[in-house]
Amino acid sequence: MDKIVLPEDIDQRRRHLVGAAAMTLAAAQLGVASVAHGQQGPASPAMPAAKAGTHTSFTTLKQVKAGVLDIGYAEAGPAKGPVALLLHGWPYDIHSYVDVAPLLAAAGYRVIVPYARGYGSTRFLSNDTMRNGQPSALAVDTIAMMDALKIDKATIGGFDWGARTADILAALWPQRCKAIVSVSGYLIGSQAAGKMPLPPKAELQWWYQFYFATERGKAGYDKYRHDFAKLIWQLASPKWNFDDATFDRSAAAFENPDHVDIAIHNYRWRLGLADGEAKYDEYERKLAEAPVIAVPTITMEGDANGAPHPEPGAYAKKFSGKYAHRLIEGGIGHNLPQEAPEAFAKAMIDVDHL
Repeated sequence: MDKIVLPEDIDQRRRHLVGAAAMTLAAAQLGVASVAHGQQGPASPAMPAAKAGTHTSFTTLKQVKAGVLDIGYAEAGPAKGPVALLLHGWPYDIHSYVDVAPLLAAAGYRVIVPYARGYGSTRFLSNDTMRNGQPSALAVDTIAMMDALKIDKATIGGFDWGARTADILAALWPQRCKAIVSVSGYLIGSQAAGKMPLPPKAELQWWYQFYFATERGKAGYDKYRHDFAKLIWQLASPKWNFDDATFDRSAAAFENPDHVDIAIHNYRWRLGLADGEAKYDEYERKLAEAPVIAVPTITMEGDANGAPHPEPGAYAKKFSGKYAHRLIEGGIGHNLPQEAPEAFAKAMIDVDHL
């Protein structure tokens, strides 16, 4: 899950944006409340219905050497369709999009769903490469994959770590992003921000971050990674009644030999307790300035997200282009694409038409 540090200059007047006029009949049927600013694009194409849990696997799994990795990924849809790139978070995997991908494929998209470094079949090409989980490294992985697959531009969607990566891509490489969908909004941060103390109740929500800062925590996560991840799922999505089979499909991805090192380094780096790599310093310097995102964006939030997250008004001004925010109702938690696949797929299609 992603730690949120809100900008000090938050415009509280935008916390409750007026959205009734922007709500469409289709969105209402999906339990979506939407608010928007900017010019509206043409109506999006119709999309077939699919409930969460309809699919249990991907038809096509592939590998591609890109940058420092051999990346495992799922692919669906026409090879020459516009690309929809879907990015997962921690502790989740590509199965967060197992019901989203068929919807987008049916709408004509070429859907790419990669395992992040440290997950599933993604492997480092060299044993000597640092097992680095810092945010800009994951973004560079995505650009390298796009280059390897000869993808010039994509509509990018993500939640948790994946939403942060989507935000970073849109901020640093806007020419590669047609549009983005970001669950929980603007997640770009910095080590300096991560060092700032939060009020006690907010710090309590990050108990595992403090645990991971210790060697006992690293050993504990390694030993109990299955139980640990399941607990996070339950806390982050308290109304999602996922079954063991659903969890186990994703938990298999955590058996990656680099998973623990990547996860631990990510959280330690955020707190300034671990160094990154010098080759990413310039990217992190730019991200520390909290750059505004100009590409078309839809942000989303579940109405039962148990993970820490800001109010939409806290980050709305960070998106300067065409923009809409959607609240997904019906007990939807942190893993929004898997819990509400129709709503997420609709947002991916709609953002191309803002």
